[in-house]
Amino acid sequence: MTKLRVTLLFAFLTLGFSLFAQTNSENSEWEIRALNPNGSVMFTYDLNTGNATATNGVLVKYMGAVLTADEVSINKSSGKVDAWGNVRIQREDQIWAGEHIIYNFKTHQMISEQFRTGKFPVFAEGRGLSADLTNNVYNATNAFITADDISNPLLKIRAARIRSIPGKRIEATHAVLYIGEVPVFYFPYYTRSLSEHANHFSVLPGYRSRFGPFLLGSYTWYLNDNLDGEFHLDYREKRGVGVGPDFNFHLGRWGDGTFRYYYTHDNDPSTNGLIAPVGNDRQRLIFSYQANPFTNFNVKALARYQSDIGVTHDFFESEYRHDPQPDTFVEANKFWDNFSLDVLAQPRVNNFYETVERLPDVRLTGFRQQIGATPLFYQSENSVGYYRRLFAETNNAPNGLSFEAARADTYHQIILPHTFFGWLNVAPRAGGRFTYYSDATGPGAKTDEEFRGVFNTGAEVSFKASRLWPDVKNKALDLDGLRHIIEPSVNYVYVPSPNVRPHELPQFDYELPSLQMLPIEFPEYNSIDSIDSENVIRFGLGNKLQTRRNGQIDDVLNWQVYTDWRLRPRAGQETFADLYSDLALRPRSWLTLESQTRFDINGDRVRMLLHTMTIQPNTTWSWTIGHFYLRDDFNSSPTALGQGNNLVTSTIFYRLNENWGFRATHHYDLRGGRMEEQYYTAYRDMRSWTAALTAGLRDNRGGSDDFIIAFTFSLKAAPRYALGRDTAEPYSLLGR
Repeated sequence: MTKLRVTLLFAFLTLGFSLFAQTNSENSEWEIRALNPNGSVMFTYDLNTGNATATNGVLVKYMGAVLTADEVSINKSSGKVDAWGNVRIQREDQIWAGEHIIYNFKTHQMISEQFRTGKFPVFAEGRGLSADLTNNVYNATNAFITADDISNPLLKIRAARIRSIPGKRIEATHAVLYIGEVPVFYFPYYTRSLSEHANHFSVLPGYRSRFGPFLLGSYTWYLNDNLDGEFHLDYREKRGVGVGPDFNFHLGRWGDGTFRYYYTHDNDPSTNGLIAPVGNDRQRLIFSYQANPFTNFNVKALARYQSDIGVTHDFFESEYRHDPQPDTFVEANKFWDNFSLDVLAQPRVNNFYETVERLPDVRLTGFRQQIGATPLFYQSENSVGYYRRLFAETNNAPNGLSFEAARADTYHQIILPHTFFGWLNVAPRAGGRFTYYSDATGPGAKTDEEFRGVFNTGAEVSFKASRLWPDVKNKALDLDGLRHIIEPSVNYVYVPSPNVRPHELPQFDYELPSLQMLPIEFPEYNSIDSIDSENVIRFGLGNKLQTRRNGQIDDVLNWQVYTDWRLRPRAGQETFADLYSDLALRPRSWLTLESQTRFDINGDRVRMLLHTMTIQPNTTWSWTIGHFYLRDDFNSSPTALGQGNNLVTSTIFYRLNENWGFRATHHYDLRGGRMEEQYYTAYRDMRSWTAALTAGLRDNRGGSDDFIIAFTFSLKAAPRYALGRDTAEPYSLLGR
């Protein structure tokens, strides 16, 4: 009996809807149906008046607008719908809700005694809703605005009157900011843009030993799709006021760029913690540009000017830690299938940094490519440029060691790769290089015009073998099957002594200190001016253990080991180079162990250790602990690593509940027996907003300790920091 009643009700509903739609003269048809297919919807239709009523849960759709309610009364001619009970209206991406709303589907006029509406990230609630049809403006009285889409928001603005322009902005008159039920600020007039690029203010208050109390303020603005930016106004009680604009321009295919300028009259520059003298007028300017105007053509430019060596160290710590010695350059790249052309100009704009100027450096690279139908492959690298090596000028002392020269270099190599027995890869090679150097000039010039020739040969041999154990299972190690992959390799390089040795050449591209193993074969070895004789074999061994986890292949173990055997060591070299080990171990999906080791075989001692352990069993807590050790290296080699280190780091995060989280970061110096840096951050999730209170303390090695505390907050829809940046760079929460 129940099924028969439901069937008859749907039949009457369908008939009524058909008559209603057929008598409608609009291009768009009305759609009326039950919200719940198993419900008992009552539908009536008056053929004389064209009015329809429906009860027990109804959906009405017409001209892109959707209305749902417990009960509706519809007039087809005017488009007016009178809705009662749990009323929700959606038009485009704006939603309105109330208990009784009168809505016109044709004119979009709306009247309600009470309502709720929202378009992320702004929501509103009020009474006495009415509509201005001419300007598509909605007005309400006794209303509030919030960014929290819940019934009892934490932060809200109550207003005597609200004016809403859907999709554009909300305006409020006689508005009061509430935190909970406590009023904290009065706005005679308040407006909030609903557009994707809303202008807004942000402030970061705090205290720092070197600054005193400070307030870092920014106004983010959006003009159009081509231009936006920020204006910064900062106050530091001990240091003074700092100001500067940022401009971001967007030119479509012609690229994107940024211009940033900052100036401060520093009242106490002696507190910068650096030895170099610093004046009161301090400024920083950055210009960056990148474009891909044509296919496979790229242009990059970066200019970074500083008034002194410490301005970014003092006021832009995130920039300083990321790149303490910034470059200035303009570069253009063009790529083809087998070649690329690169033009680089690199001047020096900050004379307190050592720089190799390239004015310009033009490079044509030939990628490895097959020579016709032969088994031979060819690769090349050619460059020409004018170079100036400029040393840092400090304490107003002139640079007495700088030198400059022109250089042209061409390198060509033939490779014959072949696989024997279906598994043994052998790739013999032979190449030659010719380099021209002009007479060096400048106060530090010591070389004459030179023509250098270099021959190289060698071969790389490698193979890969694997074995599978599909039945291996271990819950403790999260193993579901096991595969072992081993990949040994031997790379032999022979370079006879060039006709001109490195000490007879101007050094522009020279070997730099590195914690990683430098390449030994050309053209990967790109220290052109340091090329000398080589007779060396590089041994490598790779091991992988893989298993299935969560339906995917996961590396349980990835271990790479390398070392060099120098058959004929040069002066200052040992027979064996350091032994390098790079290990990553994941015994469980939530546990990661990583290790990088550099062992001095000849001295039988460790030169470098870098160990980290990350535990992340769930989203509630995680812990990363690391140890970095570097032995002192003050030998006369240009690749000497200098002063060592012995540091323990720890970062732990714990989420107390859905609203609160805590992070602690420590850097402990084992050599000095002191806590070098420590940061503590408490996070508060306020649904649509996030807030963080960060405190830090740094030991400045002989100077006064630097204590800092800062409060940061941002809207989730427009976060102040990129995702995860506060984890990798906790100091980013302390200021710019």
